[in-house]
Amino acid sequence: MKSERLLSILLLLQTRGLVPAAELAERLEVSVRTIYRDIEALSSSGVPVYAERGRHGGIALLPGFRTDVTGLTEDESRALFVLADQGAHSDLGLDEALGSALRKVMAALPEPHRPAAELTSRRILVDPARWLARQPAVDLDALSTAVFTDRRLRLRYRRRGATEPGAYLLDPYGLVVKAGVWYLVADKSGSPRLFRADRVVSATVVDEPVRRRPGLELADVWETLRGDLEQRPRALRVTALVRTSSLELFVRLNGLRLASDPVPEGQDGTWTRLELGYTSLMETRTLLTFGTDLVVLSPPEVREMLADTAAAVAGLYADSDPRGTPPGPWPSLSC
Repeated sequence: MKSERLLSILLLLQTRGLVPAAELAERLEVSVRTIYRDIEALSSSGVPVYAERGRHGGIALLPGFRTDVTGLTEDESRALFVLADQGAHSDLGLDEALGSALRKVMAALPEPHRPAAELTSRRILVDPARWLARQPAVDLDALSTAVFTDRRLRLRYRRRGATEPGAYLLDPYGLVVKAGVWYLVADKSGSPRLFRADRVVSATVVDEPVRRRPGLELADVWETLRGDLEQRPRALRVTALVRTSSLELFVRLNGLRLASDPVPEGQDGTWTRLELGYTSLMETRTLLTFGTDLVVLSPPEVREMLADTAAAVAGLYADSDPRGTPPGPWPSLSC
């Protein structure tokens, strides 16, 4: 444990420069007295480390001193190369930079760990993108530029269900990629908002300093927005039956809408009863994607709306194909 702590101190000093002893103690979860004993141990082993006293003092290495020791264990090396395969770097245009960084890391790894790290990069692939995911409507360059330069951002953004995009002046905190979808986290007039990158029509970096709320970081604002989204009240309760054979797919796509655990229906278990929560009547139209594998029992207004929508769709195909060709017989899609 002490050797790992000494290495951690050395790497922190190389990265940060002058670091207060109290901060080192807090990061490494030891006392300040232990930190000073560790500094003496580093000095005795030939590391040029020294302490500066005073209000703005701390512990530092002599200028120009570097060590090539990475301190990575075999498992840490593997974890690093799995992380590098997650793909977010591609959307940010960092492919070449990532490749260069990995080559440098591989060269710096202890010799015994290199084969395991190389094998991991060839045997483990992490692809967080969903199947048939849409590409963002706008390049992420403008969004990332505003984030990294601490500038305000002018956005034209099409919200769900809107026919025309709206205009927004934003103060960005950062970008988040979740399940293969990029989101911009930003304040609008001092209130936190979330914007999907694939709904951005245009983005312009404004030559004005960002005006973030003091004391807040990206992780703080994202946690608030995510909590609001996941805990959003769903006043419209829907009771439905889904074929048990389609239950796994339904739960995978609509798990957040479940108001209670699924309950088998009947003796043969062909159907499963579900209690679902929605924020609006229009949202329940997504239930039609399961066709005859799902039937809504209540409330009546949802049944009526789904029946009207299904009838309207059926009417589009009742007479003939839009190209003037009589309907069917269609070729089988099975293989």
